[in-house]
Amino acid sequence: MPRPDRGPAGEPDGAREPDEAGDPESHGASRGTGTGAEPATAAQRGESGEHSRSGEPRRSQGASIVRFPGAATTEERWAHSGQDGRTDAVPEVLPESLAEAVAFLANRLTGEYTVDEFGFDADLTEQVIAPALRVLYDKWFRVDVRGAEHLPERGGALLVANHSGTLPLDAAMTALAVHDNHPGDRFLRILGADLVFQIPVLGSLARKTGQTLACSSDAERLLGRGEFVGVFPEGFKGVGKHFSARYKLQRFGRGGFASAAIRAGVPIVPCAIVGAEEIYPKLGDIKPLARLLGLPYFPVTPFFPLLGPLGAIPLPTKWTIEFGEPIEVDGCASDGDPMEAFTLTDQVREAIQQMLYTRLERRRGVFGG
Repeated sequence: MPRPDRGPAGEPDGAREPDEAGDPESHGASRGTGTGAEPATAAQRGESGEHSRSGEPRRSQGASIVRFPGAATTEERWAHSGQDGRTDAVPEVLPESLAEAVAFLANRLTGEYTVDEFGFDADLTEQVIAPALRVLYDKWFRVDVRGAEHLPERGGALLVANHSGTLPLDAAMTALAVHDNHPGDRFLRILGADLVFQIPVLGSLARKTGQTLACSSDAERLLGRGEFVGVFPEGFKGVGKHFSARYKLQRFGRGGFASAAIRAGVPIVPCAIVGAEEIYPKLGDIKPLARLLGLPYFPVTPFFPLLGPLGAIPLPTKWTIEFGEPIEVDGCASDGDPMEAFTLTDQVREAIQQMLYTRLERRRGVFGG
């Protein structure tokens, strides 16, 4: 499915050249809208009878024509007169999108689609999941992407990001930011916690969108075959931390992600996410209820559980996702020396923390960015 145009408000499609890859404003492709020439009247065409050949009722001579804003006649919708007198069909988005939807449904019914060994369904992710997430991405969180030029064009790489938000929406938004800002529309294969895959519906959906278990063996297999892999080393300590600790990175585990990158010989791309901390300000935790439900925490926010389901609506904060310069691992020994892994882990953590501080200093406000 083609991505929606993200040009400045009020600017017609096709009125500007696409920006360079990595510019957050360069997601959509411009489309021509025709010449805008008015079709000839029925009297000028010399048609007779009560209806024109287009099937529209003929208008009486001299009758006034009232149009709603944006309305168009059948002739305007389907054809425009060119300078050479030929009638050219106007490109329509709907038929193409409809054809893609029909083809997608046909493939689902016939089973003619593929998934990889991890259960990743690229077609489902591209056609169904990404358009749904794009509503949150564009309209609710208004994500601004920086440093997209640092995303690797091809080959294996490991993206390491801070984790926050009480509910891990930052992982989904980061995956969409990579896909929509990369010239090759790369997918980010995120490593998720065990709990994600134990939830009946969510676990299956996570597999289909390219996520897999956060273990070294899966990470190295993905990196070895040239995938772009994403990891959030803070885990539940980061996503479930108290609001008072926002944007303060938690411990990055035992450096497993660094060891995987060293063994695979791939660069590490640090990523800083600003805005996710405030979508569900976590003020407390109902630990007995969390234990009963088998959850790492049961959050208390200003609106949840006080307002019930309404309290689960995230606040419309303005997000910035920044990709830093890749950190190479060429100088590290491939035998997985623990000290080298710890050193690399600290280097990545420090890079992300500094990116967060810099971005926070430049932020005008939580909701205005």
